[in-house]
Amino acid sequence: MMVSYRVIARLAALLVVGGCASLNNNPVNKPVSDINAAAAIGRNDPAYADDLLVGLSFSGGGTRAAAFSFGVLTEIDRTRVRSGQTSVSLLDHLDFISGVSGGSVTAAYFGLKKRAALEDFRENFLLRDAEESIELGVNLVSISRAVAGGINESTQFPRWLDANLFHGATLGEFRETRRPRIWINASDIYNRTPFVFGATAFRIICSDLNNYPISNAVAASAAVPVVFAPVVIKTYPQECNSKLPQWVEHARRNPNAAPLLKAFADGLARYHKGEVPYIKLLDGGLVDNFGISGFTIARLSSQTPYGPLTPKQAVALRRLLFMVVDAGRGPGGDWVNAVEGPRGADLVMAAADTAIDAGVRVGYTVLETTQNEWQAALVRWRCGLSAAERRQLGAPPNWNCRDLKFFIGRLNFDQLDPERAQKLNTIPTRFKLPAEDVDLLIAAGADSLRSNGVFKAFLASLR
Repeated sequence: MMVSYRVIARLAALLVVGGCASLNNNPVNKPVSDINAAAAIGRNDPAYADDLLVGLSFSGGGTRAAAFSFGVLTEIDRTRVRSGQTSVSLLDHLDFISGVSGGSVTAAYFGLKKRAALEDFRENFLLRDAEESIELGVNLVSISRAVAGGINESTQFPRWLDANLFHGATLGEFRETRRPRIWINASDIYNRTPFVFGATAFRIICSDLNNYPISNAVAASAAVPVVFAPVVIKTYPQECNSKLPQWVEHARRNPNAAPLLKAFADGLARYHKGEVPYIKLLDGGLVDNFGISGFTIARLSSQTPYGPLTPKQAVALRRLLFMVVDAGRGPGGDWVNAVEGPRGADLVMAAADTAIDAGVRVGYTVLETTQNEWQAALVRWRCGLSAAERRQLGAPPNWNCRDLKFFIGRLNFDQLDPERAQKLNTIPTRFKLPAEDVDLLIAAGADSLRSNGVFKAFLASLR
């Protein structure tokens, strides 16, 4: 999330009725008649091609989150693991990155440029003023536009991102070389669910994912309400022969389905039926500031013990690492020292932070529980395979069906020493930071990963 939530608070505190204003938020996604052809890119997926599965999620938090997550990537690149008779960078084993808001900028840029992103992301984005194209002032004009739907049109930030980072690149370029797979997360404010820019949603709305601009997806993920008008996606349910996935229908009929899964399935069904002609997207942090819902849904929607892996991938897998990179702000404000308060802007900020933080804590707990249950289900399935099935799925002669360990961890400032954490927590969550703060955050990301107990246990298990 950005410091721009303070702008929301200031606007909410002003009892001013804005005048008429119009916004240009026309959708840029296009229909597609053959949804199978549009989804063809990336079908030969090299992800999970070995016995390691490594995933990351980058939280929201403006440049603060982008720099912290960038530091984590640099440390992953420096970490060496064995591959056959040689050692390689752990970055070469990275399968997934999920990003929200500021974290989505890092995820998208790395997904596009791969290791080359480590060379120039600091200069191309982290040291830039990404707020230069954004109106953040509170005045009569901005209030009028806020009442109309957003101070800034949904076209402004995408133009800046495209001119400075993505240069016309589309989501299809992620899918040509899937490793790592990139998930950009926004919030569907009608269904109140995550919206992941991926094949599932775009296939259901009969739209062309491959030609959708990366800059627009990232801008949707970072679209703070009121400061930005929603990014709009048009649905084309009658344009192709798409069918709802079987798991969607199953989740909707199952009275015991997990609430997260059922809400997501209901939202997809509304797209498919034409009940939502225009999907309105805002900051992904509104429903999931860690960007982990997609991973939980992927497992909960699977109807096999090994899904979303294939049987061969599930047999090959030995170690799974998933790290949540959390650059969120800790508690703040001096109004706890008096009976009065919080008031006005502080009250709006406190309410927003309470809702967001409560949501991410629950989401992380659900992720841990789901992954632990999946590990147990995989072991039972693997150990139940016959000798013929093991050979067919590529198990080596001395394969141990129980040799499977999952490592789920979280990185944040509070895991560093208290004085350093306090300094990092004072850095604002905005898209414009001084160079010294950027470098503090990059170093903190690297150090937090290197010293993390879950990460060290994962590396030890490889030896």
